[in-house]
Amino acid sequence: MKKWFVVLFFILKSSLFAQNTEQSIVIKDFQTNLPIENATVIIMKTKQILLSNKDGKVTFMLNGASNVQVFQAAYVTQTIRWTALKQNQNTVYLKNKYTKLDEVIVTKENPQKILQALVTNSIKKLTIPAQLKVYAREFFKLNGAYAYYNDGLINFQLVANQKKVTTTLLVEQNRSYGLLEQEVSPDLLGYNLNTIMENYYSFKYLKPVLEPKATKDYDFIIKSLAANSDYYVMTVIPLDESKKAVDNFEIIYDPSKKIILEYGSKTSSKALAKVKEKGIVGSKNRTKSEFKVTYRIDGANYFLLTSNEEIGYDLVLKDKIKSIEVRNHFITTSFNKQNFTYTESDVFREKTLFNKKNTILTNYWDVSGFATTEEEQAIIKKLEFRL
Repeated sequence: MKKWFVVLFFILKSSLFAQNTEQSIVIKDFQTNLPIENATVIIMKTKQILLSNKDGKVTFMLNGASNVQVFQAAYVTQTIRWTALKQNQNTVYLKNKYTKLDEVIVTKENPQKILQALVTNSIKKLTIPAQLKVYAREFFKLNGAYAYYNDGLINFQLVANQKKVTTTLLVEQNRSYGLLEQEVSPDLLGYNLNTIMENYYSFKYLKPVLEPKATKDYDFIIKSLAANSDYYVMTVIPLDESKKAVDNFEIIYDPSKKIILEYGSKTSSKALAKVKEKGIVGSKNRTKSEFKVTYRIDGANYFLLTSNEEIGYDLVLKDKIKSIEVRNHFITTSFNKQNFTYTESDVFREKTLFNKKNTILTNYWDVSGFATTEEEQAIIKKLEFRL
């Protein structure tokens, strides 16, 4: 009797997961109990990619039985069996790899030359041609208040053309909400979608520390991980005597494969205070700069996984100064080496989603892989009603 009960239990559970079941996971640091932002969650069966928000949360539909992998470069990867997932919210704790870094010098080779070689090899190893389906979103703040929002599902077709990566864009769906003052022209809004993707595939944001003269302004340090020797961490820090270097860089890489897994930069308020402001009309005085880009190795494939950028600057006008902040997110929801088919009329030739009329066929943001926080939902709803 007991045996039949167990069998019946698994039949019922299998039947339940055969349907679309909404699941949510909150990812936290094992030591601090704080939420982990930008942790990647992979639905192993479908290869769907999700990214945790500021609350450490991801939400997804689970269609059938599938294990779930949770990883972040700074933490030990975990795989969760689908049978362990609860109907309601699940909490996953990750152990930090970086609680202790070895203080020894990993190599006597010039660290900057190592970084130059890493960038060259990473560009070579990126899987091209390829198709990335990306969920992109952008918050725009004007004079301290949220004034604009857009997001969309975009297909990026990447090809190598004369040693340069070029992109073709197809926008599946998109939405834009909010009103802006007349004086703020569209070219101040957001990122050029083609340019930003090409920059990620050329590692352009590392250019300031790749130039030979950078050694006069930056200190390059390499440390290995006490808990995981598979990855090395390179930090590039402005020297105190430098008058122009203001950005702190961190690069996480695989020393055996010689490819970059993650890199980012952040400008401290102390460093920004050193920068002399420009008073010429049209000048942009930087007030904030932060970004992080991650890449994924999946078998023989190596591709962009996620990016987060925050940029702030004061725009000098004739009679006043305007404070502008832009926060942008990319997440690759699926990767494919097959080219997509399209007609020339389907290609999106504008720079940003701001320049495209809303095309909303489904609630695509609910399955985008990047769940909004309650605060962000409130901002989007407020801007939606301002249309």
